[in-house]
Amino acid sequence: MRVRHTVIAAASAALVVTLALTGCQDSKSKSHGSSSGKKRAHGGAHSGSDDDSAQGSGSSGGADGVSGTPVSACTTATTTLTFVVAAAHATASEPATATVKLTNTSAQPCAVVGAVTLTARDDQDKSAPVETDSAAAGTDSVTVAPGATATAEVRYTDLNFEGSASAREVCAVQASKVEIALPDDVGREVQAVDGAGSSAVFSVCDPEVTLGAFRV
Repeated sequence: MRVRHTVIAAASAALVVTLALTGCQDSKSKSHGSSSGKKRAHGGAHSGSDDDSAQGSGSSGGADGVSGTPVSACTTATTTLTFVVAAAHATASEPATATVKLTNTSAQPCAVVGAVTLTARDDQDKSAPVETDSAAAGTDSVTVAPGATATAEVRYTDLNFEGSASAREVCAVQASKVEIALPDDVGREVQAVDGAGSSAVFSVCDPEVTLGAFRV
């Protein structure tokens, strides 16, 4: 009987040791799994942070790519105009060429966007006014820097090729001033001058006058 009790006791002790070892292994396994889970969670949070950083960087880049301050339109308040009559008379095959000069007198650049109009009225009102604009020449935006000058050509006929030689320079419109209006702006009277800046007359024999686009 004592032998039997001894065997049972030894078996019971072995069973207890086995259960203890199993519990210890389970505990280590759970601890390792929990640690891995923490690492995965940490890795996931780190990855999300990178994504957020990348998105933030992209947003910042978009803001930095926005264009600068829009350029204001050239107006009577920011420019001066000069009208220089042709230095040479027209011929039967080539028109005379006058020049409109636009100077930016402000401290900021300005732009000419749209059609510019020009009107010449006879000083004695003996003929209908001559009117033209630059629509046919193009209306793309032209930016004029502070202090810079843009120019546009005016092509016209200042001689009468019909009749006597003495009447060649007698034209219907004799204008000492012209009216020029920039896009979306009021017109202003501009004195006609020659190349030296002295007063001159814009003599127009043919109403077919063309105004070119401004160029810098």
